[in-house]
Amino acid sequence: MGNNRVRLSGGAAWQTDFRRRTTGRASRTAMEIATVRRTLNHTLTELKRAIDRYAVAVAADLYALAWQQAAGAPPSETREQRAQLKNLKEILGSRWWQEEERRQAAAAPPKSVPSQPRVVTAAPRVRPDVARAGESVARSPRRNPSSSAAPRRSSVPPRPPRPLVPASAPAPDPSPVVKVRPPRREEPAFLETGQLWEIATELRPLLEQTARTGSTTTWPQIHKRLPGLPRLHADDQCVLLWLVDEDGRKGEPLLSALVTVGDRQMHPRFPAVAEQLGWTPPAGTRPHTAWSYEVLKAHQHWRHRR
Repeated sequence: MGNNRVRLSGGAAWQTDFRRRTTGRASRTAMEIATVRRTLNHTLTELKRAIDRYAVAVAADLYALAWQQAAGAPPSETREQRAQLKNLKEILGSRWWQEEERRQAAAAPPKSVPSQPRVVTAAPRVRPDVARAGESVARSPRRNPSSSAAPRRSSVPPRPPRPLVPASAPAPDPSPVVKVRPPRREEPAFLETGQLWEIATELRPLLEQTARTGSTTTWPQIHKRLPGLPRLHADDQCVLLWLVDEDGRKGEPLLSALVTVGDRQMHPRFPAVAEQLGWTPPAGTRPHTAWSYEVLKAHQHWRHRR
């Protein structure tokens, strides 16, 4: 394998699942998209009213519902609504809102625990013959230990104590020492569709800022810049990058090209993600060269944009 070729990790299984979760979904008609937008706008209105009333629990449920509804349409069709949700998230995550949440939780009446019925256990029945035997034993006089005869002394002389022999050291175990390896870290579970839409909405401005500075980033660096970002499955990372570029306008360079591995090296899964977005490298161009050109286009496109 040459140095300029990059092997796709994970085999073909993840690519099949990735296509199913992205472009393999059922296409929406214009009427269905309009219905999603209308329902989402209604949920946003109710969410704003709940925030004005300081209804903490209701606002949390409506916020999660809004992201689920936003996932029912292509990202480019709910750009305005998702921007409003991003602004409302700042309110729901503010310090005064969290203090209000704790205050309402403390003022809520405690939940009553239903009392369990008392279990009465009946005393065990004793047979008459056993009871009479017990009474006869209780009535029999006890022997006085002081009146008993003294024990006879034995004429056999006592044996001398055996000399103490120092215990020998245990023999070494010839079996080899087996080191127990710590268990491997399990892959995180897949996130729900609404959570992916929410994270992609926050990830796109971060990648745009990365493009303005003319640099690239990695997933560990993204986690540092987004502290609330949970651990992501590798397949969810690909879906997020697809959502970020799906939200872009036609003809824009791919922001997913800015997520690299190692020392500014192309991500192994970038060709598959870009292919689902309609990106094809120029004929006769190596994948690494085409990726480098896409990174350069992203830097030039967002250099003077705000």
